[in-house]
Amino acid sequence: QLQLVESGGGLVQPGGSLRLSCAASGFTLDYYAIDWFRQAPGKEREGVSCISSSDGSKYYADSVKGRFTISRDNAKNTVYLQMNSLKPEDTAVYYCAADSHGCLVGEYDYWGQGTQVTVSS
Repeated sequence: QLQLVESGGGLVQPGGSLRLSCAASGFTLDYYAIDWFRQAPGKEREGVSCISSSDGSKYYADSVKGRFTISRDNAKNTVYLQMNSLKPEDTAVYYCAADSHGCLVGEYDYWGQGTQVTVSS
């Protein structure tokens, strides 16, 4: 079965950290750019970050720049999103998606099911 599986979400206090994982099953991530998105209740989906497959270029939304770091471990077939200095406004369901065309193209081949991140005291 070809799928992406996110994990690592949870409840964290403001200022805390979480690391999300996006693991591929049934295919290799080597040839895919991986995007992280988030969607909060009542809000539109927001692109958070992307890492390319070709040269490892990384992109971040202004709202997370300097706090979030995206990385990939092709040996583990996994992409990570390290989230530091979390704020209540980071609360959302986080999704990863694989795009064989590259970052910022928007033609996704696979989506994960999402993982909830809640930032609250």
